[in-house]
Amino acid sequence: MGNGTQLGKVRGLGAAGGGIVHHWWVQRVTAVANLFLVLWFVLSLVRLPSLDYGSTILWLRQPLVAVPMCLLIVTVFWHFRLGVQVMLEDYLHGSKRVIAMLALNFYTFALAALALFSVLKVALGTAA
Repeated sequence: MGNGTQLGKVRGLGAAGGGIVHHWWVQRVTAVANLFLVLWFVLSLVRLPSLDYGSTILWLRQPLVAVPMCLLIVTVFWHFRLGVQVMLEDYLHGSKRVIAMLALNFYTFALAALALFSVLKVALGTAA
């Protein structure tokens, strides 16, 4: 029939006690956040007078632009990580899964940190 107790199955917890409900819920929340933040991003870019370097830097130096941009970066990378994690858990097993999950975590956090650093560097006025 399956692993776990009947009560654990009803609660949606499973053998580890965490279950997949939290993962599923966070993935949906980040998807909705991405929907609004990407919509904000596209509309903000459309409203710029031009997309040259100078206009974009001035635009990104505004606090009401830099904060949602940082939120967009966090939610996009978080959503990406959750989605790829599900794929890796479904298709890889054993040591391949462990290595792939470690690589996924390193890749996701490194690129998110780089993107956040870049936005903050521009927003705080230290970019050329």
